[in-house]
Amino acid sequence: MLLNLRITNLALIDKLDLDFEDGLSVLTGETGAGKSIIIDAVQLLFGKRASKSIIRNGEKEAEISAMIQTGELEEKVNTILAACGIRLCDEGL
Repeated sequence: MLLNLRITNLALIDKLDLDFEDGLSVLTGETGAGKSIIIDAVQLLFGKRASKSIIRNGEKEAEISAMIQTGELEEKVNTILAACGIRLCDEGL
């Protein structure tokens, strides 16, 4: 389960820190509010190809990080992520 999503310098987003709680989470907002950028960030986390064009204008890099609760599958998920070169935090979260 996705617990937290942090985005820095991605497209129009300067900095964003989203916390998700148990239950249904819905992204709503006006046209141009950035909903699709948040979805793109999640897709990038899970392997979607990126290009330099997604970096916010005037910045050199973008960063996306997430806190994911894996529950009973923790060991298997950690093995898969490590094999993909995805860095895990020190706490193993």
